[in-house]
Amino acid sequence: MSGETQWRLHVDPARCIGSGICAGVAPRHFELVDGLSRPVAERIAADEAVLDAAESCPMEAIVVSEVESLRRIAPEG
Repeated sequence: MSGETQWRLHVDPARCIGSGICAGVAPRHFELVDGLSRPVAERIAADEAVLDAAESCPMEAIVVSEVESLRRIAPEG
């Protein structure tokens, strides 16, 4: 992965209420399965759409972090 920033996506199933906002905002990255959201892939190339999805989640169930440093990117505290 030559210099491309990689992010990790996680959806906390205990917090997710299945609103589907994330799948609407970032359909390439989130899907609803059995009424709950889950990332299509755990590791992705950096994409602003997942930040919008994380910030839009009413339960703050989506966490976006850097793969290398594990620094949390979204949602912002």
